[in-house]
Amino acid sequence: MVSEHSDAAGDMSALALKILVAGGFGVGKTTLVGAVSEIRPLRTEELLSEAGQLVDDTDGVDQKVTTTVAMDFGRITIRSGLSLYLFGTPGQDRFWFLWDELAQGALGAVVLADTRRLEDCFPAVDYFEHRRIPFVVAVNCFAGARNYGAHDVSRALDLDRGTPVVLCDARDRDSGKEVLIRLVEYAGRMHTARLLDSVG
Repeated sequence: MVSEHSDAAGDMSALALKILVAGGFGVGKTTLVGAVSEIRPLRTEELLSEAGQLVDDTDGVDQKVTTTVAMDFGRITIRSGLSLYLFGTPGQDRFWFLWDELAQGALGAVVLADTRRLEDCFPAVDYFEHRRIPFVVAVNCFAGARNYGAHDVSRALDLDRGTPVVLCDARDRDSGKEVLIRLVEYAGRMHTARLLDSVG
């Protein structure tokens, strides 16, 4: 979603861009949106239930007690005249039917990854690759997880050449903001290249 709106001073050049935050169950999507949002984030979390244990793989995220059932929403101003609207997707596959609605008009996406459960982000990577939505992979560096370099993660996920991989701490506002800036820059280059290809 790219929309123009006026700010308090009547500046009609302000842009609002829609960004998705995706990834596997318990990877830190709600945490990232909450850490960077300048407004109180909207959350649709419910307590994990015994029934959910039959379908949700909580290995490696044993301390998790809630889960997103629709989406998270937050907003951050990157610089004067540029705001990002952040939509965190639910991580479990039973909620994937919501992704198509959330992805409508998105400039790009952040795919959060946990190296302890790297396979959990494959569905998100596949989703964005097949829909040609630019994305970056942000490795959320959990305490106690083995450290891998960006190149190792890129190779393990078999990412298209040029897809950025960045290391981050989803709890840290500055770290999250750097991930978002990297995504906006990358998505901007991708959209420009596609536009030039279409008129070439």
